[in-house]
Amino acid sequence: MLVGPKYKICKRLGASVFEKCQTQKFQLAEMNTPRKTRPKRGGSDYGVQLLEKQKARFTYGMSEGQFSRYAHESMEKKGTDSASELVSRLESRLDNVVYRAGFTATRRASRQMVSHGHIMVNGRRMTIPSHQVSAGDTISIRPQTRESTMVANRTAAILETKTPVWMKAEEGGMSVKIESTPMIPITDLPFSAAVIIQFYSR
Repeated sequence: MLVGPKYKICKRLGASVFEKCQTQKFQLAEMNTPRKTRPKRGGSDYGVQLLEKQKARFTYGMSEGQFSRYAHESMEKKGTDSASELVSRLESRLDNVVYRAGFTATRRASRQMVSHGHIMVNGRRMTIPSHQVSAGDTISIRPQTRESTMVANRTAAILETKTPVWMKAEEGGMSVKIESTPMIPITDLPFSAAVIIQFYSR
C-alpha cells in the first residue's frame, strides 16, 4: 500500500501509526517544529471520525477498500459489539499476528515475510497477509527460514517480545499458538474503534 511521506502522515495522525515515527529522531523533529506550522486536529464530528479511521488504517497498513469491508462486516455481525469485532478482525490478520509474535520489528516487514512464504499456519505455507487466524491455530516461521540471517538477527528480540495474552510462544519463540480470539485492550489502541464505527454508520 502506497502511503506517501510517513513523517508527514505521523505529524497529522500521531506517531503511533508507523513504527518509523516511534523514534527519538521523529520526536526531536516534532519538538523543533514551530507550532504555527503544525496541522490542526479535531474540528467537526466528521473530521474527528475521519482522523480515527485513518489512524487505524495506517496502523494496520490497509487500503481504504479493505478497511471499509472490515468495518461493514463488523457492523453486520449479529450479537456482537461492532467496535470490539472490528478490533478483533484487525488483530486476527496474519501479518499482525506475525508482528505481535515478534518475528519482525514492523507490520510492513511482517506483510513481506508472509507474502514471501516464510510463515506457516498449522504446518502449511501461507502467503496471504490478510488471512484471519482463529483460536487453536499455530503460526510458525518455516524451518528453512529459521536458518536465514533474517531470522538469526531477530532471535534475541523474539525471545524478549512480550506476546499478547491470546497467544503462547512455543519452539523457542519460533512459533506461537493462538489460544483465544485475538483482541487488545481499548486503552492500548492508538485510535477509537467506537468512533470509527460511527464514521461508517453515517
